Amino acid sequence: MRPSTLRALNRAAELTRQNRLTEAMLIAEPVILTADEYEGEEIRRWLLDHVTDFTGEHHEGPKQLP
Repeated sequence: MRPSTLRALNRAAELTRQNRLTEAMLIAEPVILTADEYEGEEIRRWLLDHVTDFTGEHHEGPKQLP
């Protein structure tokens, strides 16, 4: 993934945590839309791996039933 793409995604995550979703989308959307198929796949993996960056919440794994 290009460094500029990663910076945009990190900034969008930061803005989302600050409840500034519109600004986050203005930064992330152009980067996502212009990505080629390879970078697009990297972006998808990064987003899945960094969900908590956007929510600011840290969840533990699934709880096991006794």
